[in-house]
Amino acid sequence: MSEFTIFNVSASGMTAQRLRLDVIASNIANSETTRTERGEPYRRRVPIFAEHLLDKSRTSAVKVVRIEEDPSPFRLVYDPSHPDADENGYVSYPNVNVLREMVDLINAQRSYEANVSAFNVTKSMINSALQIGRG
Repeated sequence: MSEFTIFNVSASGMTAQRLRLDVIASNIANSETTRTERGEPYRRRVPIFAEHLLDKSRTSAVKVVRIEEDPSPFRLVYDPSHPDADENGYVSYPNVNVLREMVDLINAQRSYEANVSAFNVTKSMINSALQIGRG
């Protein structure tokens, strides 16, 4: 496997985790949004990843296939004074659990850091090999 292929694998992982971090940030930012342009509460989003073959050597990377909406039910809170309350006084809040999002955020951050480390180790190995060649 070429060193440059390793860079591509690490870069694809960093790109995927960065997008995951963006989606999580959007979920957290909209965790109290009771009405979107579609007229319903914000629905949690989740990125879907898939394996992507880079070359004929069957080296795999990761790619984002799509971003799906979580079909789980909305959270109902009794608040008859809220402008979005239904006829029974219940307000539908997004299906976003902030604690779950924070756990996913930490996981995505650590995955991103692992890809950065792999990238930097490969770069260091290439620099060491170049130093050997100069000597």
